[in-house]
This record gives sequence, C-alpha cells and structure tokens, in this order.
Amino acid sequence: MPQITGLIHACNHERQLGRALVSLRLCDEVLVVDYGSTDGTLRIAREHGARIIPAVQALESGARNAGNDWILCLLPCEIIAEDLEASLLEWKTFDAVADQIGYNVAIREQIESEWQLLNAELRLVNRKQVRWHNNLPDSTANAPIMPGYILRIPNREN
Repeated sequence: MPQITGLIHACNHERQLGRALVSLRLCDEVLVVDYGSTDGTLRIAREHGARIIPAVQALESGARNAGNDWILCLLPCEIIAEDLEASLLEWKTFDAVADQIGYNVAIREQIESEWQLLNAELRLVNRKQVRWHNNLPDSTANAPIMPGYILRIPNREN
C-alpha cells in the first residue's frame, strides 16, 4: 500500500494554513517548508502535526526530505475536496505502479462567489520519477487524471 507525504510551502500563511493541513488528514506524513514566517504559521503547522523544514535546508523543494515516495503538493490557499480525498483513499488501497510519474488533479478556484475550473496540474508525484525545484512540480500531459478536485481559495486580503 503506497504512503503519501503532504507537502506545503509557506511564508506567513497563518490564516490559510490550518484549513489546508486539515484537508491532508489522509496523508501519512505532512511537511511544511517554511520561508521565514514571522506570524503564527509555524505554530499552526506544529498544532497540526506537520514537520517543519526551513527552506534553506529543504532538498529539491522539500520532496527529498519526505519519508515517502508519493508526494501530494498543495499551496497554503488550497484544500483537498471530499471527492479527491475519496479517490486518494481508494488509490492507497492498491499497489502503486513504480514507474508512474504521478497524477494530474483538476483545480477549482473561487472567484468572487463562483468557482472556476482551471487546468489539471501534476500534484500527486512519484519523487523517484520527477524532480522539481519550485513549490509545485511542472505539469505534464503524460500523467493520468486523479478523479476529484483541489479547491483554491485565494487570500483576498493581500
């Protein structure tokens, strides 16, 4: 059964991070790569059981610091929708294909009072097959789509 590490890059996201971390409850491990937060971001990460890695110590965007080969990447302003959580829980009951690059996931972003469907992005990644140096891996059309959505709720205060 494959295990998943949730990975979030954050800097001063105390108002959004808790919701994102709660949505990663299906993950076997959660990492927060911190870029020098000066608000309550680190406290919130600790309260949710996340392991904090200072950005200067993160290897390959934090993926190499993970204890698992499968990495689920989120932004602090995103959450895993229930349908995606169900798909991931079902996926975890099967043996993962070792040479699978990962899975694209559709993104729904809140714009005003409506939701806009964005292109699917590579978000569940096999770190043995993909290397990246940014907060999120580069999207690829070669990866299959995981049913469900990541919901993005941008911070309107910035």
